[in-house]
Amino acid sequence: MIADWAVLSIVVGIVLLAWFLRGSRTPVKHRWRRRQARIMCRQLQGRDRSQPPAVVFARMRRMDPLAFEELLLECFERRAIEVVRNQSYTGDGGIDGKVRICGWVWLVQAKRYKDTIRPENVDAFAQLCAAKSMPGLFIHTGRTGPSTRTLLNRHPHIQIISGEQLLALIRGEPVLVRGKRI
Repeated sequence: MIADWAVLSIVVGIVLLAWFLRGSRTPVKHRWRRRQARIMCRQLQGRDRSQPPAVVFARMRRMDPLAFEELLLECFERRAIEVVRNQSYTGDGGIDGKVRICGWVWLVQAKRYKDTIRPENVDAFAQLCAAKSMPGLFIHTGRTGPSTRTLLNRHPHIQIISGEQLLALIRGEPVLVRGKRI
């Protein structure tokens, strides 16, 4: 009888320990950035929804770059889109996450730019996506210049999300990905 009680106590203890440690698989820095992203997402989809675009972009540009990546992934998750996060932020090979949209797995690259994006960054991401035979979403807070738009004609597997489309993504409004609303 005592042995049964001891075994039951050990099993319950192991289950409780596993339950308490379940969040510890995510490193502390990741949890902090994900929490910051959730807070910003709630604010921009709630009380700050009507802020002027310039204010929203300024806020995103001031964010920690890794928290900005998490913000975008959080916005996809809130749309019930499957998100795959990297195990670490460093050494990600230029991929900030993956999302499954309309049956396709898309690679995500997030950039906080103040000015015009650099075409060579988009080209490098496009080549990475081509090497992995996967489409890509290049999401940024800057401006897309004419040379980058010309470059995109050579890379139809890359879609840029910026400007009004980025605001729509952040605010939970419809966004077009390959002509389909998500």
